[in-house]
Amino acid sequence: MGMETQTTNERVTGRTWTVRLDPAGRGRADVRLSCSRPGCAAQTLPSAVVGRTAAVEHLKAHLRTGPAPRPEAYCACRAAECHTHIRPTGPRERPAAPWRCGGAVVLAVVADREGRWWQVMECCSRCAAAHPTAKVVATAPPPARTAPGRQAPDGSAEDRQAAAGPGPRGGRPAPAADPFQVTEGAAPGAPAFAPHFSHSAPGPAAAAYDVPSQRPARAARPPRPARRRPPRGRIAQRFVPHDLRPVSLRDELTELGELFRAYQQRDEPDLALLAELHDRKAEAFHAWYEVTLDTGLRLDAQRAEQAADAARLQHLHRSGQAPDGDGPAVARLLTAQAQWDHARAVLAYVAAHVPLPGPEARLLTLMLTLRTAQSGVGNLVGQDIRGLPLPEPEHLVGQLVACGWLELSGTVDELMDSRPESPTRISVPSLIPTDDDPGPFTFGRKMRPRLSGWAQRVVGEKKLRKTKSGADARLLALALATQVSVDAQLGPEGEGIDLDPLATWCAVTPDELPALVDRMTATGWLEEAEISDGLLTGSLSERVLPFSCPLM
Repeated sequence: MGMETQTTNERVTGRTWTVRLDPAGRGRADVRLSCSRPGCAAQTLPSAVVGRTAAVEHLKAHLRTGPAPRPEAYCACRAAECHTHIRPTGPRERPAAPWRCGGAVVLAVVADREGRWWQVMECCSRCAAAHPTAKVVATAPPPARTAPGRQAPDGSAEDRQAAAGPGPRGGRPAPAADPFQVTEGAAPGAPAFAPHFSHSAPGPAAAAYDVPSQRPARAARPPRPARRRPPRGRIAQRFVPHDLRPVSLRDELTELGELFRAYQQRDEPDLALLAELHDRKAEAFHAWYEVTLDTGLRLDAQRAEQAADAARLQHLHRSGQAPDGDGPAVARLLTAQAQWDHARAVLAYVAAHVPLPGPEARLLTLMLTLRTAQSGVGNLVGQDIRGLPLPEPEHLVGQLVACGWLELSGTVDELMDSRPESPTRISVPSLIPTDDDPGPFTFGRKMRPRLSGWAQRVVGEKKLRKTKSGADARLLALALATQVSVDAQLGPEGEGIDLDPLATWCAVTPDELPALVDRMTATGWLEEAEISDGLLTGSLSERVLPFSCPLM
């Protein structure tokens, strides 16, 4: 009985070698370069940088002189169970699908991220792609496969077998004894392949074609004359017309627009310069209005005048000068125009909503309004009421409670006996905001105590307390402080204050007002006071200027 022989399909394991950098010794800067290929001696280099450069050059030399990858080689990564790119499954994880190698055989370089070793291996293209740091430097050509017994058009199977040479299977060369030697048939001294990396593969060569000849140059055309237009100015979101006459006005408006834009680019403000620019703008816009009779230009001119005055006043305050520019600046209790307007708004509201007649009731109503202006609720102690010039404070508070204007958390006696450590809570129902009515005042929480403190300082001024001035004099002091110009003259722009509203505010008759003005002059509040033609003229004394709220 004969035995049937069977040819085995044995594949050669892919080649692999490693170039490493290791410390030459503890505490030393030099490194040791070693290569796993036979015949490569270890080297000692002075530093890691020099060692990495030498390792890369050593690796490139092997790749230039080494053989190409073999198409019949078995994947070297698979032979090591692909442990370099397959993470082992944890105890609580599902087993992953088995890895399958595939693709052409390639020669890949896997590098350590820290630059400590470089490994060259002959593996499949799928394993090379799975390595995050692998670079393919060469790819094996696909093997020629021919069906057994099939004849080629130019000869028999035996002829092809003879042409292919001996081997374990028809058409495949036998493996060399040294896997790193050049295979048979390569030219001696010539590299088996030129290494290239997959990320820098050359693109397809461009097809050659004939370049058409250059067109003859055309005759140059004469340049067109440039159309020159006069510059069109722009100021305050308005364009200055080209045909505006006189020309000096057009040039002035254009220049002012450029100056304003240049001022906006400054790093630091110059209020004096800004006031001068606004003055020029007001004058130019007035002239422009006279030419075109445009009402908007006249209104813009008026706004420019107001802006010039405001900028000039701010400059005087910041430079420490008085409004006339000669003396020191006035250190007012209320420092901004918005605060002055709020103070006048509170006085006007109290004048229109006072629940009881008489100067004492008006003064107490004013102080309680300032105490509860924000939310309609506040705290009060007995000293706050006893400090006012009221002959019968308990009786007056009781009247306000009886008429429903004021509500207390206790009795009137408890209010008069309360101290700062246990104040009495009060509320004014007409000042409590609701969903439909937010209240008569628009200032915030921080503004209310400033206004209340200002009123207490005016009412409790030293000379008024020493002369034991009554509630009517204190009300007149508040009115005078809020009805002066910037230069301390009574009335807007120093024109004087109307006597009838002033007497109504002080809760006195017009005949009693001159005597009250004389008392204010005697206490040093007024200077050069004079009543004529139904107006009170004069000025506030320098001593009480910090209490003033100028009219702007």
